Amino acid sequence: MRKLASLAVAAVALATSSVALADDAAALREAQDRAAIEALMWRYVRALDTMDPDAYAAVFTEDGTFGSGNTQRKGRADIKQMVADLKKGRDERAAAGTPSAPMHHIIANHQIEFLGANEARYDSYWMTVFAAVGDTPVRVAAAGRGVDQLVRVNGQWLIKNRN
Repeated sequence: MRKLASLAVAAVALATSSVALADDAAALREAQDRAAIEALMWRYVRALDTMDPDAYAAVFTEDGTFGSGNTQRKGRADIKQMVADLKKGRDERAAAGTPSAPMHHIIANHQIEFLGANEARYDSYWMTVFAAVGDTPVRVAAAGRGVDQLVRVNGQWLIKNRN
């Protein structure tokens, strides 16, 4: 009887430790995914603020979409062209002697919700801010709420839909 009781206690202890290990592995994976998503969104704003079309397009899936007001873009090539056009306009204004103020995109109060192992929703508030230049003060050009669909592709988190 004692052997049976000892065996039962050992089985419960083993099952409990297996569950704890599985919970730890899940928590570690979620923490790693959250860090990867935050790094993705940092690359997103830096690519936009530096007007780097290649880096900007690279944070989207091949068929990714960007939508804001009347601007609707689909696919990396179209998304890349959007930033290339912004950069061209900025460069033309600078060449004409009316340079644009540095642009800063701010994402705040974000929340990441995992919808599955390879899909997440990224809710946030955002602002586009132009830095002060000369007598022109800091200016908030736009603000809004983002609801973005993110997916893991080949082990990397990317933006599927930025809205």
